[in-house]
Amino acid sequence: MKIKKLMFFAVIITALLASCGNNNSANQQKEQNLDKNASYALGMSIGSEFLESMVSGQISPDTDEFIKGMSDVMKGKNTRLEFNEAMELLEKAFTSLMEKRNEGAQKEENAFLAENAKKPGINITQSGLQYEIIKQGTGPKPNADDMVKVHYEGALIDGTVFDSSYSYGSPLEFYLFQVIEGWSEGLQLMNVGSHYRFYIPSELGYGPNGRSPIPPYAALIFDVELLEIIEVNE
Repeated sequence: MKIKKLMFFAVIITALLASCGNNNSANQQKEQNLDKNASYALGMSIGSEFLESMVSGQISPDTDEFIKGMSDVMKGKNTRLEFNEAMELLEKAFTSLMEKRNEGAQKEENAFLAENAKKPGINITQSGLQYEIIKQGTGPKPNADDMVKVHYEGALIDGTVFDSSYSYGSPLEFYLFQVIEGWSEGLQLMNVGSHYRFYIPSELGYGPNGRSPIPPYAALIFDVELLEIIEVNE
């Protein structure tokens, strides 16, 4: 989880900087000093790591206060907060921000699915799975315990493609019980030779936690071609 990664990273960096700030040997400090460009590069590296950890840049700190906190530790000054207090404060702040972000994501998902349901050709199952038929095949339908061969492309509702068998150059083979619920249900609706488009609610996908690169509460769009039901020799 990215928040835990950030918290861990913050603890490690703070500890390292504190140890540097407590080094009272002038000779050792002189030997360990980085030049200006290297020091700047270190700052870039730390800043980049933090931005990557902060939920893909969606959460940003007050830059001045961030730098002041680092500077106070590095220079051995009395900090405004005790270390344990600072960690508790961070945890609360990020929890609050994540709750707000997730609330926004849920609203976006619900709005998309509600609007999509109004479009011509959209079918909705009892579970909430939405699908449209691009091409109807005439072959058999798979069961829940079957292995299938498919071509597919997965995207977020903003159009970002996060996975595609077409890019691999070959279709994917798997058992239906190995994939997310939306896929398993949707594929059982398809005849071999069909091409469907699934609109999968997050509760039938990766839910409130997501799965990199899929964020929490993300509705997913999958174009799926069912090529074959694979006979498995037991």
